Amino acid sequence: MDTKVSAIVFTPAGKRSRFITCLYAVGFLDLFGVSMVVPLLSHHIKSLGVSPTAAGVIGSLYGILQFFSSTLVGSWSDVVGRRHSLLVCILLSSLGYGLLGLSTNMYLFAIARIPVGIFKHSISISKALLSDLVTERDRPLVIGQFNSASGMGFILGPVVGGYLTELEGGFYLTSFLCASIFVLNAGLVWILPWNDNSGLNKGSLSTGAAAVHSNEFVEMIPENMQLNQESKPIANGSQHYKTPPSLWTEVASVLRKMMKIACSELWDIFLVRMLMAIALMLYYSNFVLGIEERFGIKPKVTGYLLSYSSILGALAGFIIGPITRLYMYNTYRMLLHSSILTFSLILLHSAASTIWLVVVSSTFLEFSTTIGRTCIIDLELTLGGNQASGTLLGVGQSVTSVARIFAPLLSGIAQEISPCGPPLLGALLALSAVMMMFINQRRYCVHTDSKLKRQ
Repeated sequence: MDTKVSAIVFTPAGKRSRFITCLYAVGFLDLFGVSMVVPLLSHHIKSLGVSPTAAGVIGSLYGILQFFSSTLVGSWSDVVGRRHSLLVCILLSSLGYGLLGLSTNMYLFAIARIPVGIFKHSISISKALLSDLVTERDRPLVIGQFNSASGMGFILGPVVGGYLTELEGGFYLTSFLCASIFVLNAGLVWILPWNDNSGLNKGSLSTGAAAVHSNEFVEMIPENMQLNQESKPIANGSQHYKTPPSLWTEVASVLRKMMKIACSELWDIFLVRMLMAIALMLYYSNFVLGIEERFGIKPKVTGYLLSYSSILGALAGFIIGPITRLYMYNTYRMLLHSSILTFSLILLHSAASTIWLVVVSSTFLEFSTTIGRTCIIDLELTLGGNQASGTLLGVGQSVTSVARIFAPLLSGIAQEISPCGPPLLGALLALSAVMMMFINQRRYCVHTDSKLKRQ
């Protein structure tokens, strides 16, 4: 049995709703800070005199670190609780972005990416927490809304970053501001009502369960209320608790979770996730620089375009619910159709002859990618089970990290050939993902049908 799992607390629905709303704010602040800096990284590293291929090698460092740390951090969040893991990840990511504000050469730039590469998992931990709090039927809707709230950060972030980068030392100022926003986010996580345990002793069950009791809702707050620290009644009616598990017990629990996922039959859905992630990273990796080289558009104007796209992405998250009902909760079919649309739009972007075609492709791409991200997470949890959501999402993040390893290298090489090279290569990889989903269509549909029967 896992060393630490969720506690289920009977609370009014309003309290759970407020808790989830606060998590939306955490996601918003996270991506608001990141979106100020990330679109400017390729422009900044070019200003340091680094070639596109060398920049791709440095960019791959982040992906390598994410690959090794994602599953470990995800499993660790299952073991020690979401609050502690979320706080650690946010604060150490803040350290990384603060160091980025000191990166006056490529060596300091590479060093600054190390803390972020290891600990930038706050979004995946927040999604694991959301999956703990809701039923399978509501999971796509809530995660879609979380993606929308997070995506709203991209509405303001690129604009702020675009303005600041025109100032003297603007990139460094932007990095320090990003670090400050992460510190503020850590404060928000700290003051969340994790320990409001008024109904704690009314029951405890395993993670992912849900129930309704009278007019009260079963709420799961993963704050280190351990099942395995079993309470034993004694003569006077009090409870006796076992001592907390040792560090080695926690490490063994993490490794067991990782091995269980590694031996599962989820390789195909993870492969689809990796191909689509590489495709989108190739699209975004040189977006600012590519638009400047192809159409002469300055980073400030490109920041407006990114903000416009983010507004549409936020709107797309809010329509996840109606779309899910339209598809009869068949997340596989939603993922397939959104992936086909993503492939078509990336291909249109790579062949665009005017900036207006880029605007059109960006407009619809935000809808397709928002739906796709929600569906891929829901499929992972449906196929793998919800008992170790942190581990599952951690493995998924590791798969995305593999994409971060290859995408900068592929982007740098493709960009040496043509400014249109990265998105064109991304379109081919997206097409490969669509083909993979067609090949495994039967298995996805079987699991989707079983999910609907459970509901």
